[in-house]
Amino acid sequence: QVQLVESGGGLVQPGGSLRLSCVASGSIASIYTMAWYRQAPGNQRERVAAITAGIGPSYADSVSGRFTISRDNAKNTVYLQMNSLKPEDTAVYYCNAFLRRTTMDVGDYWGQGTQVTVSS
Repeated sequence: QVQLVESGGGLVQPGGSLRLSCVASGSIASIYTMAWYRQAPGNQRERVAAITAGIGPSYADSVSGRFTISRDNAKNTVYLQMNSLKPEDTAVYYCNAFLRRTTMDVGDYWGQGTQVTVSS
């Protein structure tokens, strides 16, 4: 079993900041990529940022320069620091991990999502 649990969402005014966290736990051997996705009502889920071991981070154009993804490998945790938030950043944010389990199978795992609302 593998679980991803997000935290840190909430309501923030335009221009404000939030920090999301996601902890992966369970029968994990190694995590290759950790990423954040988001989905707004009526829209498809889109990848916001990702960080891959030995490669580094990548960002969607819409958040580049405002969001920063980081990870703590010792804690199997990924963070998303979101600054200069805009109303269009409002969405449910999902944590994703591409990993190898201790049983040696490889796959994608998802968190339950955390709501981020940017509004005055």
